[in-house]
Amino acid sequence: MNRTKLTIFFDGECPLCKREVDFMNSRNQKGYLRFIDINSSNFSFDKYGITYKQAMERIHALKSDGSVIRDIKVFQHAYSLIDLGWIYAPTKLPLIDKLLSLIYEVWAKYRLKITLRPSIEKLCEQKGCDIS
Repeated sequence: MNRTKLTIFFDGECPLCKREVDFMNSRNQKGYLRFIDINSSNFSFDKYGITYKQAMERIHALKSDGSVIRDIKVFQHAYSLIDLGWIYAPTKLPLIDKLLSLIYEVWAKYRLKITLRPSIEKLCEQKGCDIS
């Protein structure tokens, strides 16, 4: 029986992203979270309607109802599914949500530089994907 309620697409080559996924997975006793490394050679973007570039620009997740969420909403939902929703509960307050969303945007924009990785254009070129 498939218990997955949230499928999270993550960059397995990003050390900080990997650490976060490892933490969430360690708390995933109910099996509600599924993690898919977008850099895995057998990952098919066509199946999920998310391009490699989109997935590299910000975190995305697929809910069990088929809807896609991204950014801080992914963490809010994931943490509630692993019984740590209280950690992200304050982020649902409008001012905190807006502030954390801005912080996440900066992180997403510079995460490749921060983690000493090639640019998104270079990564897309290596994967042979469209960068438009």
